[in-house]
Amino acid sequence: MESTQAQRFAQLEARLRTLFLAAGAGDSASYAAFLKALGDHLRGYFRKRLEGVPDEVEDLVQEVLLAIHNKRHTYDVDLPISAWIHAIAKYKYVDFLRRRHHEGAHVPLEDAPELFAHSELASNDARQDVGRLLMALPDNLRLPIQLTKLDGLSVREAAERCGMSESAIKVGVHRGLKKLSELLRVQHGN
Repeated sequence: MESTQAQRFAQLEARLRTLFLAAGAGDSASYAAFLKALGDHLRGYFRKRLEGVPDEVEDLVQEVLLAIHNKRHTYDVDLPISAWIHAIAKYKYVDFLRRRHHEGAHVPLEDAPELFAHSELASNDARQDVGRLLMALPDNLRLPIQLTKLDGLSVREAAERCGMSESAIKVGVHRGLKKLSELLRVQHGN
């Protein structure tokens, strides 16, 4: 079953990517096919999650499609298109939950349900993306995040390891995450 799901994911990834790249080269029929295929996928995804408010499904699908259209120039062709779509859709979904004051309104982005099945390749790509963003930070911001959030050390252990005070580690994590958020906004044009 897992391999069937992985095959479906790979087929969807290949189809969406092919259509999107052809659309970027000026093929309007491919763009229409891309939007239809993605819209169908999004409807299924959101229908499962919004059973209590089925009238909202189409609005949310349209919001995601519009955001993808407006941000199409930000897609990095070296990355899977599903990762890019997933980031936009997840943001719109959580934003919707917050607006609706839904019981899941305070779900952190990393805990929101997944749009696409995880694959080992997508996880590795995400790790590489995080690694690249972290490398853009100075050591006093990068190390506290790396040691506490990624390596799982306590604040005290991280402070001892990099010769900083515990409060400097806490400040570094806070400021570093804020800076990462800014970098992501700039990268995605928000």
